[in-house]
Amino acid sequence: MRPALATGAAPPYNPPMATSTHVRSAAPPAAGAEAPTLRAWATLGVLALAEFLGMSLWLTASAVAPQLQAAWGLSAQQAAALTETVQLGFVAGTALAAVLNLADLVPSRAYFAVSAVAGAAVNAALLLAPGFAVALALRFLTGFFLAGVYPPAMKMAATWFRARRGLAIGIVVGALTVGKATPYLVKALEGAGGVAFVLLTTSAGALAAAALVALAYRDGPFPFPRRPFSWRLVGAVLRDRETRLAIGGYLGHMWELYSCWAALSLFFGDVFAAHGYGALRAAALGAAAGFAGIAAGGIGSVLAGAWADRLGRENVAAWAMAASGACALSIGWLVGAPVWVVVALSVVWGFAVVADSAQFSALVTEVAPAHAVGTALTLQTSLG
Repeated sequence: MRPALATGAAPPYNPPMATSTHVRSAAPPAAGAEAPTLRAWATLGVLALAEFLGMSLWLTASAVAPQLQAAWGLSAQQAAALTETVQLGFVAGTALAAVLNLADLVPSRAYFAVSAVAGAAVNAALLLAPGFAVALALRFLTGFFLAGVYPPAMKMAATWFRARRGLAIGIVVGALTVGKATPYLVKALEGAGGVAFVLLTTSAGALAAAALVALAYRDGPFPFPRRPFSWRLVGAVLRDRETRLAIGGYLGHMWELYSCWAALSLFFGDVFAAHGYGALRAAALGAAAGFAGIAAGGIGSVLAGAWADRLGRENVAAWAMAASGACALSIGWLVGAPVWVVVALSVVWGFAVVADSAQFSALVTEVAPAHAVGTALTLQTSLG
């Protein structure tokens, strides 16, 4: 017999698992139970495409940093700040969203669409920036608005999947990983990597992402209960031991992940230069190799999701962190090694470095208080 719900507890999320303070979201169902429908997979495809297009805004300034550095006479530290500021903006946006419970109060479809449109606008506005100070503010705002593109999508996917949730969130994270790498591909295809071409292409993608979600997405059959605003919702998330442990694992993973993503293309520029390539050729090949390494994480996220649904999320996350940590310790010593060796190791690193990410997020959707899942995911990504 199931225990009765505590007074004031959130409505049960099927199946109800009551505690003295809240109702948990559903535990992972047995294999084969409640198999996802065709509509669930189609909706996941919409979300994945929207994440791919929307998150392409993240590394645009990194991809064209050499051109901006030359145009504005920036130091290496100032050029790096254009990337770092996006992350600070994302931290600010997710922290504010967590405190205000936005991901649990605002319908996810509207939250995503408005954020993607705003992100596209400030990304394109970089073309009008007269110098470094304005550019820095615009990159901060880009990260701030992307806080409404990444975390809500994981919650949106979870409303359609209980069985195969690890795979579903892995596909979403894989899509955004490839999306983040896209500016490097656009730059490589452009040749010289024109700033306007990269910025306008990615902004157009983000607008398309907003339209996709606004027109084609609806919540699935497993929605999370909604509650009125509460200043104490973040505290409720952090007091929950299982949620706290999942978030803690995510933080260690993120320490490595963004170091990899931000540095890989620049590192390959040095690799190709060390092998005798001219500056422009080395930069273009470095961008292409950086794209390959980062984009490999898309495959890693999907396969890890499939493995985690069968082998356990904790196991797959631990294996992924061990593999990526070994690559991180090794790759910096290999600047003078044959190019194919360095590229191959970077692809393995890119594959493993993000493979655990979606599984930490899937764990949060399963163990966090059901009425605070959006806030928990937003808090997790903010701290990460």
